[in-house]
Amino acid sequence: MCFRLLGNVLPLLSLSQLKMVLQGEAMRQYGFHVVTSKLPERFKFAPEMDTYVDSFLEGCSSPDNQLAVVVAFSTLTNQGYPVVPTFWKVVRHLLPTALLKYIDWLKNMFLNPDLDCCVDFTTKRQNEKRMNNVTGHSITRLRKWIIGRLIGIAEHPQVNKEDELVMDICRFCFFHAFFETKKRFLKITETKSSPSVPLNEQSRAVAADSFFSLLQHLNTMPALGDSAEAEEMRKKHLHGLTANGDPWIHCVVQYANLLLFHQEQIKMVVPFNDEERQAWDRMLQTVEALKKRDKKGQSMKTSAFQHLLLLVGIHLFKSPAECVNLLNDLQNCIKRAFGEKPKKKKAATTEDEEEPAWVEVIVEVLLSLLAQSSGLIRRVCKNVFGLVCQHMTKAALQLILDVLDPQQDQDEETAVVVMEETEKKRKKLSQKNTEQEEESGESSDEDSSEKSDESDKEALETNSESEDEPDENFRAMLRNVLQAENALEGDDSDEDVDDETMMSLDEKLSSLFTEQKKRIQAKKDEKEKLRKEKILRRDFKIKVLDLVELFLMKQAGNPLVFSVIDPLLSVIEHSMSSDSNKQEQDYLRKTADIFTNSLCRSKQYCKNVSSVQEELHSLLESL
Repeated sequence: MCFRLLGNVLPLLSLSQLKMVLQGEAMRQYGFHVVTSKLPERFKFAPEMDTYVDSFLEGCSSPDNQLAVVVAFSTLTNQGYPVVPTFWKVVRHLLPTALLKYIDWLKNMFLNPDLDCCVDFTTKRQNEKRMNNVTGHSITRLRKWIIGRLIGIAEHPQVNKEDELVMDICRFCFFHAFFETKKRFLKITETKSSPSVPLNEQSRAVAADSFFSLLQHLNTMPALGDSAEAEEMRKKHLHGLTANGDPWIHCVVQYANLLLFHQEQIKMVVPFNDEERQAWDRMLQTVEALKKRDKKGQSMKTSAFQHLLLLVGIHLFKSPAECVNLLNDLQNCIKRAFGEKPKKKKAATTEDEEEPAWVEVIVEVLLSLLAQSSGLIRRVCKNVFGLVCQHMTKAALQLILDVLDPQQDQDEETAVVVMEETEKKRKKLSQKNTEQEEESGESSDEDSSEKSDESDKEALETNSESEDEPDENFRAMLRNVLQAENALEGDDSDEDVDDETMMSLDEKLSSLFTEQKKRIQAKKDEKEKLRKEKILRRDFKIKVLDLVELFLMKQAGNPLVFSVIDPLLSVIEHSMSSDSNKQEQDYLRKTADIFTNSLCRSKQYCKNVSSVQEELHSLLESL
């Protein structure tokens, strides 16, 4: 009742009254309710309160009153972390003035955390867990939420915003993820104020991850604004561009280069070495050179390379070692793609000894990028492959199909499958015993209960392994220790063993069992490592299937399509006979869907097969 009264009274209060009411005990109790109501089967008032706040902001014409309400809910914190979500739908009703002031408040709170202005509370369980540095922990939690809120505003499709606002948030996240201020520089807004509490590694990591998440969103976002140019781009479904037609990623790279250029005022948290800086500068030069080629009718090819260069270039800040090698490969690929012939080592070089075609190199680069767990990279790789697949050669396509070949990693996968078969049987036995416990558990403890269940299963596996497959070496060593201390004598002597002998025996047995425990743990770790490697391999293959599907869609009339039939059938046959975990089922389902819909039911097909006539006859015979 109190919470409903609080929500209903918001439109009736003045600015000073709003500030007083929203800093009182009623708000603290509401925050406590939000946190504790996350447990299952408990009444949740938060959705109803969101409705009250949404209605108030929609009908409020005062930017100051709007700002007071959103700031008050943003300072209702549980150990520094606000109880309202980072992606809060109500912000769509903020007036432009209130929105800008709110963003400024968020950025200032990130740089100068003021925990005293927060209505903070802790739960009973949190009070039981005492921490040494409560203030530092709260500041880290608050900064994590603020970054998420800024990203949420930039990505919210219903928030009325312009390119400048989105770029401002993007710059803020990027700067505080990878740079710090040495002295103020008027041309760079982010240097005007430094954090009053230095950013720790965790806060910078959150800013970095959020930046790349935002970059992924910008890559697919329609043009913003009401200009005629923006409206035209939206009609043409051109995404990832600013209102003036520049790619968002290019704007970000330009800002990054501006920061690198002013090293007297700004420094990187982890500076580039000479090789990395050279790779960055060379990347920029190549992008500018490709822009000049756009006027010569090769826009699709140049756009693909520009996009890849900019993407890999901006990832230099996150994983420089990998990206330097990828940039070098891309540079060599671009030279061959635009007619610059590679130098021959000998005059009589045969065709087999020549360097691979540029499209083969770019396919290798795309496969390398797909191995990374990034949604942005995956999306960009698909876009780039869609632009270059018209130039696909048989060798380039074979690079993709080799990844899907079940025989390629058969030995490794067989080892993993054999190890996992016994795990599945034991999990089925223990699953019945744990179902009731999981249903009665609290939502806040679900993760920990699942982990404990898994650890119990692992302990069961270890015990059953030691019973089913006894370690003869361990038994022999144990027998030797006991015999050395005359503990296995066959006589029935009643003589007591002296204390010194017992102490020596205890120490040796303790050491022996400790070593055995380490060996068992090492086997478990190796098994877990193999299991994770198998998951990563299958996930990588699922991503590669995207390229196969895209090729079949865009090049349905290409004779190379026939080269895809047998590999897809091999994958389907192998997956049907392998284990049936969810990931394997997804892999099989996706492969079968591509084979059925993109290949067999394609509306276009190759009408001239003279160039692959013999291969086609061989394929039909094998099928």
